[in-house]
Amino acid sequence: MNFDCVIFDFNGTLFFDDDKHVAAWNQISEEIRGLGITPKELHENINGVPNQQTITFLSGGTYTPEQVEFYSQKKEAVYREKCLEDKKNFHLVDGAEEYFDYLKEQNIPFTIATASIKPNVDFFIDSFHLDRWIPRKNFIYDDGTYENKVAMFQDACRILGSDPEHSLIFEDSGSGIRNAYESGCSNIVIMAGQKDFAEFEGKPGVKKIIRSFREMLPA
Repeated sequence: MNFDCVIFDFNGTLFFDDDKHVAAWNQISEEIRGLGITPKELHENINGVPNQQTITFLSGGTYTPEQVEFYSQKKEAVYREKCLEDKKNFHLVDGAEEYFDYLKEQNIPFTIATASIKPNVDFFIDSFHLDRWIPRKNFIYDDGTYENKVAMFQDACRILGSDPEHSLIFEDSGSGIRNAYESGCSNIVIMAGQKDFAEFEGKPGVKKIIRSFREMLPA
């Protein structure tokens, strides 16, 4: 793979947190309608869906914009609490810090592009001291100005002085692969975690599938 900059997705790529999101949505769902979420709802109405849209679904479309925003922000606050409660698993994915150090040593610019909102991004920057490697101003997040993750990847490349064609993007999902590829990137590495490699094999642009960032370090 030839590249001159690196872009990381965050949730599910640098930090495994699916269970925290599910727990937070269950709590919010209980508050709104008196019952938790089903696996079908998680797949169809929550995963990859903006918070406001999910709150509207859970409330049956009866909430005002102010109520929707309140519960959207509350869900993220509950999510952050769940992260802090699980001290054993509150860390970056194996090998991430070593790979960050390696990229810095090689003078390869890199950043994080995430669909998370600013309070969550600030939370993780402060918790994991991510600004040791990446200036705060270079983080790309959902500030309301991006149409989609494709635009985020393209802006991340611009900030790093490159373009998607010459970038390496780390993702963890099928939608992430599509967004990276549609941005113009054909060097995509998948952080599979505990997922089956077969889920990602043969996807456009995918060059490698890993379970640890140590696999990206020179032998």
